[in-house]
Amino acid sequence: MNTAPELLSEHLCFGGTQRFYQHSARSTGLTMKYSVFLPPQRVIDDAGGKVPALIYLAGLTCNEETFMTKAGAQRLAATLGLALIAPDTSPRGANIPGETDSWDMGLAASFYLDAVQAPWAKNYRMETWLTAELLPLLADTLPVHTGRIGIFGHSMGGHGALTLALRHPSLFKSVSALAPICAPSQCPWGRKAFSGYLGADEAAWAAHDATALMAGMGAAPYPGGILIDQGLADKFLAEQLNPHLFEAACARAGQALQLRWHAGYDHGYYFISSFMADHLNHHARQLSE
Repeated sequence: MNTAPELLSEHLCFGGTQRFYQHSARSTGLTMKYSVFLPPQRVIDDAGGKVPALIYLAGLTCNEETFMTKAGAQRLAATLGLALIAPDTSPRGANIPGETDSWDMGLAASFYLDAVQAPWAKNYRMETWLTAELLPLLADTLPVHTGRIGIFGHSMGGHGALTLALRHPSLFKSVSALAPICAPSQCPWGRKAFSGYLGADEAAWAAHDATALMAGMGAAPYPGGILIDQGLADKFLAEQLNPHLFEAACARAGQALQLRWHAGYDHGYYFISSFMADHLNHHARQLSE
């Protein structure tokens, strides 16, 4: 049984409610934070008391507030009847030596996996927290439909969304990403994080690499299709993101993928907010089926 979360604040937003929570997490051994947007109560009532939910995983240096304050998603989510949930990007308060030495490893840079290497393994168990603890907690405490949950994210969070969707297809009915790290085993960000969290055996990294996971699929796990948006002016595109590798893996697996390229757009939230409506509609269609 999950312990009750603590409501930190609540705000009226487009007729719905924007909330910020924290709870004591067994998986990480620390207090974890997450934010929730619920559509207007009349929408929830019209949906029989439960609405689809969309999990958003944010990128490096972000937290549970970033998406809700920068992405501009609540207006359309209120109309579509979607709940939005944004977890924090890492445990906080572990006080691991070196945890804050760099912005791409450690605090706010969990890569949404369960670390197996010391000193990270005790607290950096984000996959377990998200899939085995947070999702049941949401079902216990909020009017969300557990059979209609989608996942998406940006950059490191796009990596997290793709890999968690591929690793747990029974939990997520839809998936998309914005400028995701598509092949972390083959880029500096991913290699640094995987070495630290998972160890030197690169064969073990494939289980947390979206391109490698898709390459091992015997059938398309998301017949409704996956949506990825990528800006062509993104300074991280060539060295870190590699969407073309994921595209090729999807083609081999027969997985429908809409990879959209956008001239002039960079890596930040101006890009994200520009295409947010497309992602919400992508998920709303699949979560309504």
